[in-house]
Parts: sequence; C-alpha cells; structure tokens
Amino acid sequence: MTLSLYEPLLFPSQIQHGELKVNEIQLITVQLLIIYRFEYVKNFEQPDVLLPNTWIVVRIDGRGFHKLSDHYGFVKPNDRRALDLMNAAAVEVMKDLPDLCIAYGVSDEFSFVFHPNCQLFERRNGKLVTTVVSTFTAYYIYKWSEYFPDTPLKPPLLPSFDGRAVIYPNAQILRDYMSWRQVDCHINNLYNTTFWHMVLKGGQGNTEAELELKGTVAADKNEILFKRFGVNYNNELEIYKKGTVLYRQYELEEPKAIPALEEQQQPEAKQSRSQQDKVRKLRRKAQVAVDHVDIIKDEFWNRRPWILSGNPGKLPVTEQ
Repeated sequence: MTLSLYEPLLFPSQIQHGELKVNEIQLITVQLLIIYRFEYVKNFEQPDVLLPNTWIVVRIDGRGFHKLSDHYGFVKPNDRRALDLMNAAAVEVMKDLPDLCIAYGVSDEFSFVFHPNCQLFERRNGKLVTTVVSTFTAYYIYKWSEYFPDTPLKPPLLPSFDGRAVIYPNAQILRDYMSWRQVDCHINNLYNTTFWHMVLKGGQGNTEAELELKGTVAADKNEILFKRFGVNYNNELEIYKKGTVLYRQYELEEPKAIPALEEQQQPEAKQSRSQQDKVRKLRRKAQVAVDHVDIIKDEFWNRRPWILSGNPGKLPVTEQ
C-alpha cells in the first residue's frame, strides 16, 4: 500500500496545493499502515445475504418465558395482558419497519414477514434478525408498565427474545407456514385450556392431569371441558384460539381467485431506491390492523391482496 493511493481521498485539496507539512504526511502514512496492518480481520466475516426473490420470515421467541410468566404471575392458561403487550410491541415493529407486510403471533412468539422484493439491509440475515428482535424487545420492556402497572420488572428476570430468519420460495409455502402456526395455536390452546381447568378448577395435580390428557384428541378435550366445567370451547376468545395477525389496513376488496402458483413464483424486477422509498412512505400512511381471524382459508388473503402482492392498496377514506 502506498500513501499516494489514499492522499487524494483524505486530503484532496491540501495535497494538490501542498498545504500539508512533511511531518503531517508522515503521520498519515503511519495511520494508514496501521489500518492496513489489521484490515485482514475483515476476511473472517461470513456473507449472510439471504436468497433474492424469497419470502423472509423472522420468527422471535421468548427466552425462559415459563419461568418469567410464573415469576410475574401470568394468569393460566391465557393472560390477556401478556398477549396484548406482545401485540403492542409487534405493532411498533410493523410501524418502524414498513418493509414488513404481515406478522402473526401466539403466546410468546411472533413471525414477521418481509416481501420477496425487500432490499432492507441488502437482505443481510444478521441485520434483519437483530433489528427485529432488538426493536421488539425494546418496545416490550418500554410498554410493560402499561399492561402490568403493579408488577415492575426487576433483574435478573427480564424479558428477552431470540430470533432466526427462514426463507420460503413462494407465496403458497409462506401461507402454509402461517397456517401451521395458527393450527399450532389451536392445538396448544385447547390442551392448555383443558389442562388448567383440570388443575385449577378440578383439583387435579399437574402429573395427574397430564396422564389423563395423554393420547386424547380434540373431541376428548372438548368433552372434558363441557361435561366437567360447563365450558364450550367455541365460546373462548378468538385471540386465544386463533392468535393475532397484523397487517397494513387498506380498503377490503371483493374476493378474487388466487393467482396460480406458477404466477406467484415469477421473480419481480428489482426496485430502485426511489421506488422503495415511495412504497415505504405509502405503507407508513396505513394503520396497522390487529386481527384474530382465520388465515388458513383463502378469504383472508383474497380480500387483502396487497399482503402478497407487496403493492399498497387504497387507504380507507378516514385515513387519507
């Protein structure tokens, strides 16, 4: 490395007019040599750019939330305050990152979805995951007192989350992923609702209840709830049975046929930076809807085509 390569970049006008003294040039030379001496460490960095034209799902999960929920007295089987806090933090993430098109949450987990045309952080895995996780955690802790005003957070039991990114090649597989999470929500909630009724209201021990529920199907659990406790599972709150879906609210459209899978797999042209900025501004104008609905059936997606298309819809009159 020679000084002449770097001089015009650091002090172009001074070099050209001979304004730098010899000792100043020598000092700059030493500094540049030091930089060059240790610059090799950058070679150990691993590229982590996610594949282009794929859906990116960043899924976060609470760390040690079983112990945390016991410590702060979460209500069993569902604590509405805790779920509302999760949703509130997720809404702020959606507002902060307009590149997100939809999110789904249940219990202490949330899945945030970036559209295939997303170029945020040049699609670097580490940047996307850490940004989502840190933003969510920050708002979760910041908003804690709104939902648990009488239970302040204290070390060492503080909320924290881990996260990972998974890519999916087309919209159908993304929908299958979202459906899987909602089915899992239903299965877990039915089990937990039955289990905690047996323990808290039926007087059974944890092990006894677990053994009785082992090998049961949904019909068996529904029967236990209804016959023993007079509970009709169908009347449970939708947030408990279906989880929470977040999306940007535009005017609902009349149901249309979903494009063929082959059409959904066609890669889109890469957007310019100005196009990306324009889309982000349009997305920021939309309210983030908090819903507890069926996302397995086609109707949800057909009436909200902007989620899969990535193109902002028409804002409701009250929001324009």
